[in-house]
Amino acid sequence: IMDPRVPVPAVRSGTDQLRWVEAYDDQTVVFFHKEALATNVWNINFPVLPRHIYAETWEADPTLKDSAEHVRLEQSPVCGGPYEIVERQRGQQIVLRRRENWARVNGKQVREEPYFEEIRFRIIEDPNTTLLALKKGEIDEMILQPEQWMTQTVDDDFYDRNTKATAPEWVSFHFGWNIDTVFFRDRRVRRAMSYAFHHDEMLEKLCYSLYKPCTGCFHPGAWMASTKNLEPYRQDLDKAEALLDEAGWIDRDNDGIRDKEIDGRSVPFEFSIVVNQQPLRIAICTLLKENLDQIGVRLNVRPVESTVLQDLTQNHRFQAYFGGWGSGTDPDTSENLWKTGAMRNFCNYSNPEVDRLFEEGRQEFDRAKRAEKYARIQEILYDDQPYTWLFWRNSFYGFSKDLRGYVFSPRGPYHYSPGFGSLWKPRQE
Repeated sequence: IMDPRVPVPAVRSGTDQLRWVEAYDDQTVVFFHKEALATNVWNINFPVLPRHIYAETWEADPTLKDSAEHVRLEQSPVCGGPYEIVERQRGQQIVLRRRENWARVNGKQVREEPYFEEIRFRIIEDPNTTLLALKKGEIDEMILQPEQWMTQTVDDDFYDRNTKATAPEWVSFHFGWNIDTVFFRDRRVRRAMSYAFHHDEMLEKLCYSLYKPCTGCFHPGAWMASTKNLEPYRQDLDKAEALLDEAGWIDRDNDGIRDKEIDGRSVPFEFSIVVNQQPLRIAICTLLKENLDQIGVRLNVRPVESTVLQDLTQNHRFQAYFGGWGSGTDPDTSENLWKTGAMRNFCNYSNPEVDRLFEEGRQEFDRAKRAEKYARIQEILYDDQPYTWLFWRNSFYGFSKDLRGYVFSPRGPYHYSPGFGSLWKPRQE
């Protein structure tokens, strides 16, 4: 994991605190850390690779994906846990089968056996196609879009086979501004973007008033959230234009587009935003385009496949993007988004005070004092606006009436215990 040649930045974050790992016996593993930190418990929460599979191949190909053998393993992975992967069709489906020896050792049951013998994940990009498959009984569940929740799942055509449920989530969405570009280095420009956008129209018309406005990285119901009154941004075109004027973006040639002299040349304020191909997300970006047209800024909306979006953001090859994050149980998990040079700091944000507060937060064991530090981080980010925060998403799930046992958490029904383990179906007579 710590070898920089191995492309696992999300897993690597935090493991730099480990000194070594020692197996005392077949059932006892001890992790030794460099120092006592409140976050050490999370540093051991990473997936385990089977040494007997990868020990002889990873040195020649530390990317774990380029060699012929690793290409084969990518297609047919060897994994731990209660299920094994028996089929993988890229972009279409993944099939899991219950590992029969997982719950038993030497014929004795040592843990609860998973309920489902087989699980099939269908990959369907278009939400409308997904909903049609749910109504036909071809799949058992899906995440519903706001329009689907409000208008397409309210009649007998849906309820004959299915039902639906909702719950709050600690998952937010945003426009991300690449601070290394000429457009978004200045905080005033980023704040202008937030004032230019018609948040109310997005929430009321595009999201059917199902979502709450978001003001920052921590959900207001979380223990680490700021208690200050961080007002959601509302559209104010006068403020947006004044901030752009202050930052030097003025329409000097009267062509309707603001420009600025940078390194001796005139640069028009025209940029692109990348977004995946979900209709709602494209509609939100299109609304931003319409809003920016009103203040002399030209935006090109560029829908791309999710894999392309992931590659562009991870390599910082974008000017702006539409994305979302879920906050974890511990606020230190957000360090990977905001600390200078962090792996998921796609927008190249850097603030020495934020860096310092993250370090102090992991060293503090008193929860109330920790909360103060993370609340201050949220307040700084609110002022700096590396993102234009948009809304907190709720869980909207449509599922077969045969599927029982959903337990929702702040990250939906799957990210926290009991997660998938609580689901079951009545046995067919």
